[in-house]
Amino acid sequence: MALDVMRATTTAVGIVWSGRRCLPVPSLEAARTVAARLEDPLLVGELGGHLPEGFDIQNSPSAIEARNDLERPAILLSTSGTRLFHEAASAGAVYAACLRNVSAQVVHLAAHHPQVAVIGAGSKGEFREEDQLGCARVAAGLLDAGYRAGDARTVEVVERWRDAPIEACAGGRSAEYLRRTGQLEDLEFVVTHIDDLDRVFCFEQGELRQVPG
Repeated sequence: MALDVMRATTTAVGIVWSGRRCLPVPSLEAARTVAARLEDPLLVGELGGHLPEGFDIQNSPSAIEARNDLERPAILLSTSGTRLFHEAASAGAVYAACLRNVSAQVVHLAAHHPQVAVIGAGSKGEFREEDQLGCARVAAGLLDAGYRAGDARTVEVVERWRDAPIEACAGGRSAEYLRRTGQLEDLEFVVTHIDDLDRVFCFEQGELRQVPG
């Protein structure tokens, strides 16, 4: 299970939930390749925090929610999160989770997967606050369901973050970047959309799809 709260998995989940196709890509080159075989795709993303040339909008959950051109498939690129989808794909089922669907994700994992890897994308080599919080909430739910932690580091992160308030992730470096670059709408979106979706989203064959039921 992959999680990149600020902002790739939050954006990806929002894209699919809106009814739009979502095709996460690991690189700018891959984005160009996928775009060439689609009709009028919406290019969504960032690299190093910057909007790539020719892209329509940033890797932004608030911006994607405001659009109504749902017939346009979204190609999503981010520095860390979308690459993680592809790196994890060889391991089997890959889910994209965020703070919007923690409870649904836990229930689905517990029902279908005896072993689970909960992976936070991180940024610039850091396991950032918002991803620690998100991973801890998922992992805590699994531990409560009878799973065992794989190592002491997992236990440490869960104990530190499982009951932390959402506002705790608003003081980290990712949140500071959003403030500094005037993207406060995304920070507000992340901290106010908590467990409001009872759906699970799986990455397979290059596309993120909602799991039936």
